[in-house]
Amino acid sequence: MSLINTTDATFEQDVLKSDKPVLVDFWAPWCGPCKAIAPTLEELAHDYEGRADIIKINVDENPETAARFGIRSIPTLFVFKNGEKVDTIVGGRPKSELAQLLDKHL
Repeated sequence: MSLINTTDATFEQDVLKSDKPVLVDFWAPWCGPCKAIAPTLEELAHDYEGRADIIKINVDENPETAARFGIRSIPTLFVFKNGEKVDTIVGGRPKSELAQLLDKHL
């Protein structure tokens, strides 16, 4: 499975109503560190298929959701579980650290 892209309109369904943990990447196409972690997120989407969802949301195209969660710098990654934000990472991180973060909530 590949990454899922969500929008202001689909965020609640894709993320908050998910029955599994969701790692959400708040990103923008002009952001260098966002581009740098994109391949890592693709790998995680494959590695965690069926156990967790990896979802991206473009903050430029979806300002409502970015504002709702107070996104001030990108990339910002949140883990949601049962509709609640349970973890946050700001900035790029290695795959091992992101995997550890997800494992904690499985």
